Amino acid sequence: MEKYVITISRQFGSFGSLVARALSKQLGIEFMDRDIVEETAKRMNTSVKEISRKEEDIRSKFSYHLYPFGVGTTDMQDEIFLVQENIIQDFAKKDSCIIVGRCGAYYLRNEPRLLRVYVYAPYEVRVKNCIDYFGMNEKEAVKAVHDADKARESYHRKYIPNFPGNTEYSDLCINSACYSIEEAAELIQHAAKLKFGDI
Repeated sequence: MEKYVITISRQFGSFGSLVARALSKQLGIEFMDRDIVEETAKRMNTSVKEISRKEEDIRSKFSYHLYPFGVGTTDMQDEIFLVQENIIQDFAKKDSCIIVGRCGAYYLRNEPRLLRVYVYAPYEVRVKNCIDYFGMNEKEAVKAVHDADKARESYHRKYIPNFPGNTEYSDLCINSACYSIEEAAELIQHAAKLKFGDI
């Protein structure tokens, strides 16, 4: 069977990572999410904790989930961007897989068999998810969603300014508030079968 790749971009609090995990089980293929952070630290000969100490604008105890590398120094961010590109491309070369976030759709834009998915949810739903899933209080959840959206927008504007927005470069957009995690994964699986044939 010919290799294929699914990238899942997501809003913070939309459960995109959980959908990717469920999809990985349904399709029987690997997915890469936090592994990218760990591998980046390894290739840069440092640790996630050390990189986190360089973060300038992150003060919340939930920052590890929100910003794996924060908004540290420009040189550090530039190096991270290039290292992550290599990691994602190397992973995608091996076999069919799912890449979660981290500009995967951009890094793999020339992949011949690529399904680009965007998972989103209304603001109030994402806040509630943060409260229920991460155990934040309402004030923390509101700040987390706001800060994550702002940080991701700034990151994209800096590193891929000419790349279209999430909905424009996606093949499938899913409002996760309308489906269970398993159902959202099944929708992506169905779209993948339509696009790639028997997988």
